[in-house]
Amino acid sequence: MYTDLLPACRAAIPRARHRAVRKVTGLTAHIERFWLTLRQRCARFVRKTLTFSKCPRNHLGALWYFARRYNLCRQ
Repeated sequence: MYTDLLPACRAAIPRARHRAVRKVTGLTAHIERFWLTLRQRCARFVRKTLTFSKCPRNHLGALWYFARRYNLCRQ
């Protein structure tokens, strides 16, 4: 798994599966594009003002719904 050089990534991902690279290599571009698409299509992941819900199940449901529709569109 390729990530940028942030210490949080090193702490969260097991060392055997992690490889830190700089952004200029382009190896992290596909996951960065996915997060950008998620923020553009689901407002609840951008700001806490207009579409914020205190229930974590609502956020998980929205993420699940987005992932399923995104995967169907990509096939």
